[in-house]
Amino acid sequence: MPRYEYRCRTCDDTFEVSRPMAESSVPADCPAGHADTVKLLSAVAVGGTSSAPAPSGGGCCGGGGCC
Repeated sequence: MPRYEYRCRTCDDTFEVSRPMAESSVPADCPAGHADTVKLLSAVAVGGTSSAPAPSGGGCCGGGGCC
């Protein structure tokens, strides 16, 4: 289930809520009980390594890429 991050405008606390995507736009109360919250945009970090070998030269121009 996705996690959404919210910030309370009253106490400036930041918190997360797990809920289905269909409920992503439903307002969330902060843990202190305040209702004036805003959903934050979260950046998704994708990391890891590739198991494919790096390309070696060649290509259409011989320099490793197209012109």
